[in-house]
Amino acid sequence: MSTLQCAIIGATGYTGGELLRILNFHPHVQVTQITSRSRMGEYAHVLHPNLRNTRNGSLKFIRPEDVQKTDVCFLCLPHGEAAQQIERWAQMADVVIDLSADFRLDPHSYATWYGKPHPAPQWVERFVYGLPELSREALRGARYASGVGCNATATNLALLPMIKAGLLDVTQPIIVDVKVGSSEGGAESSEASHHPERSGAVRTYAPAGHRHAAEVLQMIARLHPGDPPSLHMTVTAIEMVRGVLATVHAFLTRPLEDKDLWRAFREAYKDEPFVRIVKSSSGIFRLPEPKILAGSNWADVGFALSADGRKATLLCAIDNLMKGAAGSAVQCLNIMMGWDERTGLEFPGLHP
Repeated sequence: MSTLQCAIIGATGYTGGELLRILNFHPHVQVTQITSRSRMGEYAHVLHPNLRNTRNGSLKFIRPEDVQKTDVCFLCLPHGEAAQQIERWAQMADVVIDLSADFRLDPHSYATWYGKPHPAPQWVERFVYGLPELSREALRGARYASGVGCNATATNLALLPMIKAGLLDVTQPIIVDVKVGSSEGGAESSEASHHPERSGAVRTYAPAGHRHAAEVLQMIARLHPGDPPSLHMTVTAIEMVRGVLATVHAFLTRPLEDKDLWRAFREAYKDEPFVRIVKSSSGIFRLPEPKILAGSNWADVGFALSADGRKATLLCAIDNLMKGAAGSAVQCLNIMMGWDERTGLEFPGLHP
């Protein structure tokens, strides 16, 4: 099997660093070009010190203008830039996977949630939404895949079994409470990320809505066409570097028992290589916990049922930089190329 040549455009950030780490061990991909506008000529391991003495850590940053034609481009650009540059990168590579928000939403939803028209609406329909659990068949043989929002990924994977089983009452409000780590804010520092301000904080920064909610509504509309549900998402930053824990409160179409939710979750995820059902009666990790997923592409899902059986609490934990970004991007590439989608992604996470 031939090796694909790969470029990472905007490789100085956390998602670019994660792609470099993952692809170090991918048997079918070789990263040959990485770009930066501010660190040209420096080695990747200067910004990503965990990559010292590795193949990808020895790559040097080049200017975006100097990128040569390649097989695959991963775009790790700030939101808005990928859409403005897509014509160039589509000419530079046969396969383009964008990790930003630029091609996740249809043009109407994009304008609603981002407050401006989409910069390249004619390109949106060419991109497949990059959540394999939702879009696997569409990804096979595709040339373009979009990024996924980390908060949306955790919420979608929590909700997916109930929607597929027809157990979610979409006429009732869906309440989503998301806890996130500091890496969700990106590699650029700010006043809010300054250690004395950030450490020990429990900071709700999106109390009444978050743009990732648009991806959840899009997923629900795809699986359950009709009037959109009332979805309320709150996002809170906590004392954690990596990780997302989505806790979803939803009403059910009828009173259920625990076995009904078990059946729905097992049916939805029985063949999924990166989703685990975590609902145990013993141990200290009885429900999904982001801590043990650090560095992995796993998503752990779980649930609890109210005493009357009419309301479910659905949970999903992921590493926001992996299953919420770079890991899903590589999983998409594996599917697009017809490889085993676990390739390069079998790291199980850390404990403690």
